[in-house]
Amino acid sequence: MLEIRWHSRAGQGAVTGAKGLADVISTTGKEVQAFAFYGSAKRGAAMTAYNRVDDKVIMNHEKYMEPDYVFVIDPALVYTTDVTINGKENTKYIITTHMTTEELVASQPRLEGKEVHTVDCIKIAQETIGRAIPNTPMLGAFMKISGMYDIEFFKENMQRILAKLPQKIVDANMIAIQRAYDEVI
Repeated sequence: MLEIRWHSRAGQGAVTGAKGLADVISTTGKEVQAFAFYGSAKRGAAMTAYNRVDDKVIMNHEKYMEPDYVFVIDPALVYTTDVTINGKENTKYIITTHMTTEELVASQPRLEGKEVHTVDCIKIAQETIGRAIPNTPMLGAFMKISGMYDIEFFKENMQRILAKLPQKIVDANMIAIQRAYDEVI
């Protein structure tokens, strides 16, 4: 079973991102879950979202997991939350930051010895979508790091998911996904 944990603040799109990822995965015949845990349900409060993916029905509905991937879409949470909690030896961390991977790891000792990838999803979102909602760029970075799906297949499915939005926003999200895919280190 593949498990993903998202760390963000309410309003940054982690729940929507987790649900969008689940929607894409569900089109391939896999079983999938997407859910969230809110401490305080107000904009800006720290929160987590989760995905599980498997070939068979997923009976586990707990928030506890030993994630294969951890997405941190608010860079401050690297310092205020233990994003490495319950991580496995081979857990991959994709973290939104303006710092290089080396600078980030040096500034947060918990990340030492972990597989850490960085990309500035907030900057990408601001420059493409016009708002600091870094969920779709994070998914683009995930497609690159995981190799789960071809980026064109993923973007086609995300266009379908985002179709209820104005075309200008859908197009901006496609650019954001591609940029994060290209820029993640």
